Amino acid sequence: MSDDKSKTGGPDRKRVNVNEDYELRDWAKKWGVSEQRVRDAVAKVGVMADDVERELKK
Repeated sequence: MSDDKSKTGGPDRKRVNVNEDYELRDWAKKWGVSEQRVRDAVAKVGVMADDVERELKK
């Protein structure tokens, strides 16, 4: 199933979707890290943005 870009908001902003190029790029830019580091963090801690950010700050 593809991402429904018309449905954005709270829940969508709390999750990191590494399967959407634009989302991966935007999260990496926000946190000042490479896209690969975001992928690695998601693989380790899951898709919740707060958890990923915490992992990246370690």
